[in-house]
Amino acid sequence: MSRFVPVDRDTAYLLPPSVDEWLPKDHLARFVVEVIEQLDLSDLARQYAGRGSAAHHPAVLLGLLIDGYANGVHSSRKIERATYDSVAFRYVAANTHPDHDTLATFRRRFLREVEALFVQVLVLAREMKLLKLGHIALDGTKIDANASKHKALSWAHANKIEAQLRQEVQTLLALAENSDRAAVPDGMDVPAEIARREDRLSAIAQAKARIEQRAAERHLGEQQEYEAKTAKRKSQREAARTPRGKDPEPPQAGPRSSDQVNLTDEESRIMPVSGGGFEQSYNAQAGVDTETMMVITRHVSQAPNDKREVVPTLEQIVALPAVLGEVQSLITDNGFFSQANVIACGDAGVEPLLALKRQSHHTPVMERFASDAPEPQTTDPVVQMAHRLSTQAGRALYSLRKQTVEPVFGIIKRVMGWRQMSMRGLAKAQGEWSLVTMAWNIKRMHVLRAA
Repeated sequence: MSRFVPVDRDTAYLLPPSVDEWLPKDHLARFVVEVIEQLDLSDLARQYAGRGSAAHHPAVLLGLLIDGYANGVHSSRKIERATYDSVAFRYVAANTHPDHDTLATFRRRFLREVEALFVQVLVLAREMKLLKLGHIALDGTKIDANASKHKALSWAHANKIEAQLRQEVQTLLALAENSDRAAVPDGMDVPAEIARREDRLSAIAQAKARIEQRAAERHLGEQQEYEAKTAKRKSQREAARTPRGKDPEPPQAGPRSSDQVNLTDEESRIMPVSGGGFEQSYNAQAGVDTETMMVITRHVSQAPNDKREVVPTLEQIVALPAVLGEVQSLITDNGFFSQANVIACGDAGVEPLLALKRQSHHTPVMERFASDAPEPQTTDPVVQMAHRLSTQAGRALYSLRKQTVEPVFGIIKRVMGWRQMSMRGLAKAQGEWSLVTMAWNIKRMHVLRAA
């Protein structure tokens, strides 16, 4: 008698096989299908004209993308292959096999609709009693653009290459005029060489125009900031108070030698990344609920720091459906702090807990358990916030930040394996970040429901 389980690959099934029987009852793929079946996909479905061969239903294509992102399969070609190789993907696709071009076109075409579906998923989580808004921890993480930093062209280098190409064009034109008297090097097609350099000069001119446009926008912002600082110092002098520090220098107009544009994805930016160095990136922001670790707000920015990301987050918070509940406070590290951001939180009805400085890792024990200081008698919102952060309740609430939003970024990058945009341009990056965070939310809802 054999000690091994019989191996027989030739005998056919006695009954037709069912993918449903092969998939565990608590599998994530089942939950993905369950969630998508409860979403309103009418905006997607009505955009199909109905001509030609029958199209794959949006629920199937969206389900494959969500299941793919949740499991670290982001490539449309790999998702297509998985509909043959993976039981879970077969289940989501209902034993159909959409090709990679169909999946890629769907993802690219319906990014704006995906952003609306993101909110629908949050409402569904509320109906399932998995989500109730309270405190939101906000942070950002750098995501690589679908472009190499080595394809970036700086203002100084553009001018250098432009001068070199113009000189070469003049040399080639002179060679063409004297071709009957001077020998042309073997293998050289003078008109083709001139055309190639003129094409490059045209591309450089376009790149320089974009750099100049960005420099003009930057100068406008710097000029407004300069005028505000100057007016503040003037008012201090009129009140017989001596301003601190030196008077601000007026900003210089025009591009700087280090200003650059990427020739592959001009809307991405060179940004510093953790661990040192610089990469061609986008700044992906996420506001995460401290109780459930579900992403509530999300957007993508071109700014390398987080100073300007509070206002877009507040706009999304204000636009959330009332059924989700009310956001009580916004918690951030000191990279988000500014007086304007504190005031903006107050105007939106959200309590700001924006760290004013880096927090100490080893607070003395007597300081940790000390009684709260009396509340300051002032209307200054920054002073009021600083007092709240110094209280025991404020410190306990702020301590939730690191254990809320940073693990979400870690899981998205390490477990779900998403570290780079698949498409180019800010709008497409924003849409894909919504798709990624929606996949995270559904994955998280699956865990919360099981618990």
